[in-house]
Amino acid sequence: MKRRRRTEILVRGSIEVTRRLAQKIIDNYDVKVIEEPNNGLVMIKVRETAKKSLFYLGELFVTEAKVQIEGNLGIGIVRGNHEELAYYLAVIDAAYNGNLEETKSFTDILLQEEKNIDIQREKYQEKILKTRVSFETMDV
Repeated sequence: MKRRRRTEILVRGSIEVTRRLAQKIIDNYDVKVIEEPNNGLVMIKVRETAKKSLFYLGELFVTEAKVQIEGNLGIGIVRGNHEELAYYLAVIDAAYNGNLEETKSFTDILLQEEKNIDIQREKYQEKILKTRVSFETMDV
């Protein structure tokens, strides 16, 4: 599973799943905190479609953390003020970067969580579609 997909599942899914996966790593390895979870701003870069030029849309408030496990760096960045989640993301990232044995069992858990996210999204869409109004005009 690629890093982007894995991170999206961990961020969008239940923090309990992320906590459980990170705890497996924390219990078995020495996690060295390089950068405590802290807040910052990240510039949002956007490409303008007509001239294909880049410009900065604004800033995004994030929480980021960095850890090291057996010489492998892990980074966790999440939108908003979520220190615990940023730390867990960094631990899981470092575990995958180090190709630790525990990560092999994470794939099935992440795929199940992805299914749960899809189910929640569908329920939300159904809820929204119930309020949809159909405007029809009749010409005589």
